[in-house]
Amino acid sequence: MIVTTKKLFEHAYGNYAIGAYNVNNLEQIEGLFRGNLQSQAPFILQISKGARSYTNKTFLEGLIRAADEIYPEAIFAVHLDHGDEQTCYDCIESGFYSSVMIDGSSLPYEENIAVTRRVVDAAHAKGIVVEAELGMLGGVEEHVSVDEADAKLTDPNQAKDFVERSGCDSLAVAIGTSHGAFKFSGSQSLHFNVLEDIQKNLPGFPLVMHGSSSVPEEEVARINAAGGHIAGAKGVDATQFKRASQLGVTKINIDTDGRLVWTRVHREFFRDKPEKFDLRDPGKIFMAEYANFIAEKNALLGSAGQLEAVRKFIGE
Repeated sequence: MIVTTKKLFEHAYGNYAIGAYNVNNLEQIEGLFRGNLQSQAPFILQISKGARSYTNKTFLEGLIRAADEIYPEAIFAVHLDHGDEQTCYDCIESGFYSSVMIDGSSLPYEENIAVTRRVVDAAHAKGIVVEAELGMLGGVEEHVSVDEADAKLTDPNQAKDFVERSGCDSLAVAIGTSHGAFKFSGSQSLHFNVLEDIQKNLPGFPLVMHGSSSVPEEEVARINAAGGHIAGAKGVDATQFKRASQLGVTKINIDTDGRLVWTRVHREFFRDKPEKFDLRDPGKIFMAEYANFIAEKNALLGSAGQLEAVRKFIGE
């Protein structure tokens, strides 16, 4: 069942965070639904601008509709990740998305407010909620590319003004995380003092952490042992998710880790079975591995085991 992120955030606030997972194909979608039901967790299914243009957005939306029909007990939101203004409008008009993100973080402050306000007005008229972003995360994720030197933490005082003037429903904040697999090249870490100040200025308001993949060393090592060449990768310590959720973070974005699972499964499969050529063979392994990966992440986020409580909360 597709619901709005607003309902999910109301239930989660201060207690746990909801996993927001990017998908691009059938195998990811199937593994995602299995993993969340395996761990009995609500979740957010994210579609990026890049995923929508990978083939045609209709293919991806059709797969999600099918999964919703096959797994009616699942409770999730469908969210546009890192949308520009026009993509947000396209998703709002489609009637399929329950949530969109307008990413104006690279714009001057007043322009970010203005573009967010326009998207909010259009979205709210259709009953759709809006995530905005203030501050800039370093790193690379699809069309988002910010040099580490240009990364900027969110100003807690500015955050209050931004939310009040833009009307957004949740705010992605920059507190030291980074996009992509090549994350912390220096001594960066999560700035919980900044997060604490943001929460004080915006009590009860749902916050979002982007760039929160942990980039497990074991996954990277196995990929490299199977012919890959991923060097210098380091991510967010997943044990810090709980503290973040207690400080108002209700949504944590995880994309890179899932890509690492896909890469590891396929590299090892074809290394060990070079005679194979049926794409379904590694696909079956990946769906099971991805489901386990999702279940493990949900346990760390605290969302595991919350599905029935959420169902009662939303009055299904």
